[in-house]
Amino acid sequence: MRADRLISLLLLLQTRGKMTAFELAKELEVTERTVYRDINALCSAGVPIFAIPGPAGGYGLIENYCTNLTGLKPEEIRALFMLSIPTPIDQLGFGQELRAALLKLSAALPDNRRKDQSLTQQRLYLDSSWWFQEEENVPFLSVIQNALWSDHLLHIQSETFFGAILDWVVAPYGLVAKASVWYLVYAREDTVRAIRVSRIIQAEMLPTTFVRPMDFDLETFWKAWVVEFESTRPRYTVKLRVSPALLPRLKYAAKETQTPDAEGWTTVNLVFESFEAARNQILAYGGACEVVEPMALRMSVADFAGQIIRRYER
Repeated sequence: MRADRLISLLLLLQTRGKMTAFELAKELEVTERTVYRDINALCSAGVPIFAIPGPAGGYGLIENYCTNLTGLKPEEIRALFMLSIPTPIDQLGFGQELRAALLKLSAALPDNRRKDQSLTQQRLYLDSSWWFQEEENVPFLSVIQNALWSDHLLHIQSETFFGAILDWVVAPYGLVAKASVWYLVYAREDTVRAIRVSRIIQAEMLPTTFVRPMDFDLETFWKAWVVEFESTRPRYTVKLRVSPALLPRLKYAAKETQTPDAEGWTTVNLVFESFEAARNQILAYGGACEVVEPMALRMSVADFAGQIIRRYER
């Protein structure tokens, strides 16, 4: 609807400042000609929009102009009130602020829209944590956050999986919460990396500041880092002969599934993180599968199964 588009255009100028017709058209998914017509309509309604000609020009609102018109549609209200207060927000110390912001938003809504808040919160709840996931200890999260906001260098110590202590001075670029687990994105020696915050055993904000690169985008870096991290994790490929009863449970994980044999069993390839992870999972499947390759895993599974049989034969 045009009324919704006019409100969106006004709020874009109010929140982002000067924008070109091309930028507005892209955001609103309309043509530039439509943007020109909408701006004329807003000006006719008394909205103080100014235009700056030339390549560096654009449209903007006069200084200090602000509208308290939210223009929220029912679907947008529901989307906002789907927000629960996730653990990472509380750990950053912004849980109360988010609650207050949602309360103010609720108070600003008309009565006939306020009921959408209760309907949404009683029908949808988003839980961002994994099953059986204990909350990680992140005692230095506030120190890291302070350095992050003020562009100060950090002196950190972290512990490796083998117990070694690493001592670094880093430039904190961002914090990312993945399934309620915090990661620090930092720069060191002209390379940007990420580290799990729970591995940091000491952190101190230094008085020295750093210059954050103008072209660094946290979301872009994180998505690329996740892809690289997942692709470089250890992988152990196993060829299994699987019974018809077990095969449906493996249909999403199985690779290179072959045609069932005369007994109806199917040979598939499965990828595990390690030898031990593969053996543990295959033992859990019992007699519903048989290891074909690697031979070392086949012998190990048989050995463990034999130990179990001997234990229970007693």
